[in-house]
Amino acid sequence: MPNLVAVIMAAGKGTRMKSKLPKVMHSLAGQPLIEHVLNTANQVGIERPLVIVGHGREVVEASISGRAEIVVQTEQLGTGHAIMQALPFLEGVQTVLVLSGDQPLLNPETLRALIELHTTRGSKATVLTAYMEQPFGYGRVVKRGDDLVKIVEEKDATPDERQIKEINTGTYCFEGSALKDALTKITPQNAQGEYYLTEVFDIFSRQGEKMSTHCTRDSHEALGINSRAQLAQAEAIFRERILEYWMTEGVTMVDPATTFISAGVELSRDVTILPFTRLLGKTRIAEDVIIGPQTSLDNCTVGCGSEVTYTVAKDVLIGDRCHIGPFAYLRPGTKLESEVKVGDFVEIKNSWIETGSKVPHLSYIGDTHIGKSANIGAGTITCNYDGVKKYPTKIGDHAFIGSNTNLVAPLEVGDNAVTGAGSTITKDVPAEALAVERSKQVTKVNWQRKTIK
Repeated sequence: MPNLVAVIMAAGKGTRMKSKLPKVMHSLAGQPLIEHVLNTANQVGIERPLVIVGHGREVVEASISGRAEIVVQTEQLGTGHAIMQALPFLEGVQTVLVLSGDQPLLNPETLRALIELHTTRGSKATVLTAYMEQPFGYGRVVKRGDDLVKIVEEKDATPDERQIKEINTGTYCFEGSALKDALTKITPQNAQGEYYLTEVFDIFSRQGEKMSTHCTRDSHEALGINSRAQLAQAEAIFRERILEYWMTEGVTMVDPATTFISAGVELSRDVTILPFTRLLGKTRIAEDVIIGPQTSLDNCTVGCGSEVTYTVAKDVLIGDRCHIGPFAYLRPGTKLESEVKVGDFVEIKNSWIETGSKVPHLSYIGDTHIGKSANIGAGTITCNYDGVKKYPTKIGDHAFIGSNTNLVAPLEVGDNAVTGAGSTITKDVPAEALAVERSKQVTKVNWQRKTIK
């Protein structure tokens, strides 16, 4: 018999978001809200939770494919109705953990403590609560000692109950069979005509069942995302958590206030991050790397001892001891081996540059393989596109490409070959050869510009 199953409610539209996206698919720290909740459930030890989907179900299902069992709520008739749809999946389950797909700030330690308290006290239901200095709008938790008496909503609370600062977070633990029985008794007798999950607590209270509460130490965990403003608030909280974590792991951040790191990024010790830097996606940074200032890396890997400054890069592999920037643009498919230099105002796309080669400045390299220890002069352009198709360029080991050279692909420049500055190379250059293509210089002595009168 399974002991613990998590049910995540993710069927709502999120009207206040004013978006075509389902609410749980909005991004926080580079990941959808639902991904954060699934990650937390996984850290608690729940490998395949139940996710209740409704509005925009195709988008949500595609995002979480393989990570959860899908339960469909065809009509959104309230939180109680949502959990009813999951009952066929809960046969024989001892403990049901109910989570909301729009609460991304819950910590796994908090949920573990909630579950432990619930099972230790033998309660039929346990509510995760939080203290709010300004609890307006939240359901208040009324207790007798350590036991829960009821949850009262703001609109139904008495003046005394409105003074209560302990609020309901919407996260619960239930004894499985008791939950199933109570759900058969709730009714839609309210202004919205919906089935509220919180009515289960009234049923347990009338039956004299034991109910408990566990209060989180961090009230931010209770934040649900119902608007763009709340999403921005959660982003700031989550970003601060990420930065604090990496600083405790040995990463130097010169100015955390201008540093943005997504949830999927991995950093090593003795990395230094300079101001106005964004690390996104699944970026991986090795030891002794300096990133920034004003650098954006998305799904990039950077090897040990490299330096990347004033650079934008996406889907790029950067090897050890490379020097990138300032003002470099590295596009998807670029692979730089160790000790490569990419200098100022260089754009590289879908190219492989081997160890020790240099593209120092003012160049475009596209669909190109550059061998070892080659030097690409300033202003070099690989002409890889004829308006219909893109073609490759190959530059050999120790080749020297003169400044302001146009390499018209498809083209191969051999090992140790040299091109003269200002050349447009349209034919392959053999190894050890010099290729020069220029018009003959004409010099007119004592020439003076004619003045137009």
